[in-house]
Amino acid sequence: MSIEVLHPGLLSTVQDLGRCGHAALGVGRSGALDADALRLANALLGNAATLAGLEITLQGPTLRFNERTGFALCGADFSARLDGHPVNAWSALQAQTGSVLELGRASSGCRGWLALTGGIDLPPVLGSRSTDLNAGLGPLPRALRRGDVLPLGAHASTPRAPSARWSLNPRPWFAVAEHEPLRLLQGRDHAGLDQASMAALYNSEFRVATASNRVGLRLDGPALRLTQTLECVSEGCVPGVVQLPGGGQPIVLLGEHPVSGGYPRIAQLAAVDLPRLAQARPGSALRFMLTDLDTATRALLARQHARADLESRIRSRLAAT
Repeated sequence: MSIEVLHPGLLSTVQDLGRCGHAALGVGRSGALDADALRLANALLGNAATLAGLEITLQGPTLRFNERTGFALCGADFSARLDGHPVNAWSALQAQTGSVLELGRASSGCRGWLALTGGIDLPPVLGSRSTDLNAGLGPLPRALRRGDVLPLGAHASTPRAPSARWSLNPRPWFAVAEHEPLRLLQGRDHAGLDQASMAALYNSEFRVATASNRVGLRLDGPALRLTQTLECVSEGCVPGVVQLPGGGQPIVLLGEHPVSGGYPRIAQLAAVDLPRLAQARPGSALRFMLTDLDTATRALLARQHARADLESRIRSRLAAT
C-alpha cells in the first residue's frame, strides 16, 4: 500500500505533529507549520491526529495511488484534480487503484496538508516522521523527488468513509495573512527599540522576503533599530520569536528554527497566529499589533477548543457512516 511521486512539486515534505522533547540535544520540533490543518485533514479520514501526511508549498505534486485510498487536503487551494476531474479541498475523498492526483499552483495562501488514510508509514526518527530540512533529519530527510514511493499504513485500502462527499468550512481555519494584523507580545528587547522603530513596527507594512523558508519568515520593510548595540548570549528559541539581526530586517522563527539563537528578541508572535504565517507567501503583506499574554492565551484556547469540538463532531459523523 503506497503512493508514487510522479512529480514532486516545488517543495513537498513528509510532516506530522513534530518531534518534541529533544531541544536539549539540539534537535528542533519541525512538524507541520499549521498543525490544525493537518489534524483536521487526518480527522476527515478517521486517522489519528499524529499520523504523517504531506506538507505542500506553492506548487503541488502529482501522485499515483497504488491502492484504493482515502485522502483529504486542507490549507491552501491547489486546484486539485483526481484523474483529471476537479476535487475540493477540506473534503473526505477517495482514490481508486491507479488514480492520479494532481495538485497545481496555490491560488491563495502558500501551503496545504495532504492526509492519506493510514498515514505515511515511514519509520519514526526520534519519535516523529517529520522531515527537518535544516537539520537533515527524518526518515526521508529531504523534499520529495520524482520516483519516490511512500508506504501507507495498514488501513490505507479500507477508508473509514469510502463514499464520503462532505467537507468542512475552511474559513475559521484558513486565513490568508493579509486579512488582519498579526498579534505580537513584547519580547525581552522590545523596550530597546528606538522611537521611530517602535512606531514602524506597529504602523508600517512588511513584506515576506523571497529568502523565507520553514526556518523563518524574513521581512522586508523599514529597518528597525535599537537604541544601543546589545551583546546577546545564545539561548533557547521557540516558534514565533521575532529576532532583529544587525541589518534591521526582522525574522519570525517557524517550525525548523534553530533551538538557540543570539539575535535581539523584540517580540513573540502570539501562538494563535502562527498558522497564518504558514500561509504567508513571498511578497505578501503583513502588519502587526501589540497584544498581551492574557488576550493571546484566551484566543489560543478558543481556537483549540473549537478545533477539538470539530474533531469530535467529525468522529461522530464517521461513526454513523
